[in-house]
Amino acid sequence: MLIYHTSDWHLGRMLYGRSLLSDQEHFLYNVFLPAVEREHPAGVIIAGDIYDRQVAAIEAIRLFDGVLDRLVNLGCKVFAVSGNHDGAGRMAIMKSALRRSGVYIATTLEEAMEPVTLSEGGETVQLALLPYCDPSAVRDLLCDSDLRGETACMGALLDRIRPKLDPKLPRLLVAHCFAAGASLSDSESVFVGGSGQVSPEVFAGFDYVALGHLHGPQPAGENARYSGSPLKYSIGEAGQRKCFLRLEISHGRISCQERDITPLRDVRRIEGSFDELMSGSSEDYVELHLTDRDPVLLAAQRLRPRYPNLLSVTNSWTLKAPGERAGRLSGRDQQAVFTAFMKDVCGLETDGEDLELFREIWREVQP
Repeated sequence: MLIYHTSDWHLGRMLYGRSLLSDQEHFLYNVFLPAVEREHPAGVIIAGDIYDRQVAAIEAIRLFDGVLDRLVNLGCKVFAVSGNHDGAGRMAIMKSALRRSGVYIATTLEEAMEPVTLSEGGETVQLALLPYCDPSAVRDLLCDSDLRGETACMGALLDRIRPKLDPKLPRLLVAHCFAAGASLSDSESVFVGGSGQVSPEVFAGFDYVALGHLHGPQPAGENARYSGSPLKYSIGEAGQRKCFLRLEISHGRISCQERDITPLRDVRRIEGSFDELMSGSSEDYVELHLTDRDPVLLAAQRLRPRYPNLLSVTNSWTLKAPGERAGRLSGRDQQAVFTAFMKDVCGLETDGEDLELFREIWREVQP
């Protein structure tokens, strides 16, 4: 039996004010769905944060609706949970009807208490679908006001779920949470410090835990894994590899492989002098860092035609301490700034007479 594990699609995401919907559509229709068509997995796990906002954009909803339609037509079952970015109440619309088509979307803790069975090719597994929740919701469900902290609440919740699973079958848990010890990127919304973390030890007894919430693919303890987000959603993820996970169940044992994702447009940092960057070009989402020792005027405006998806431009000059920058505006460097200004802003080349006039005025304005 084959199952795909993915998460954190964040449909409708914006990057520096730019919509990533076309990039997300490329991933889903040119990468993910073709893989489903080739390999015919029995099911697809989506471990939360399908949307980027609780009130999702219409275009994002249409995209997800189209993907669900394709998966159902391919005979692939879907097992999804709501994440902290999803509007759980809105995702619950038509949930019962969708189940009749093999689409299981869990948005309440009560649904986590009703495991789903999946069978194909002589293999059978059980899945517990646990949506994102906060400790207060767990205390209310379990009627236990003494539970404190994420780990204690998650542990108590899983203690209620385990007895409902058949110990003779492989047991899968789908959850959206922050497992302690996992690595973060700057596009993730997590609690400060360790208050929002769950110890991976609470996942004991499950053969595989399909996690969502963190954007880097990585293990979390012995039997849990984050698939990570399929795309890079911040410049901090520039060096991060993206993938979805391929689970193969054979004779009750589960093996996991990563399937790399090639995006429509990458997110990258590029460093070099202004002249070096002007000699190149890229359609990727890029943050450019100028290494020039002197200021470069109108850098972003001049670079954007070569980098149409330019996110930002930083300059070593502006990162210097004010005192250091002021120190570099003495002697020759003042003339360099003036010369660059005349060329870049005014479109004029300076000559000796211009420089002499500049020096005369500079001396007059000095205290």
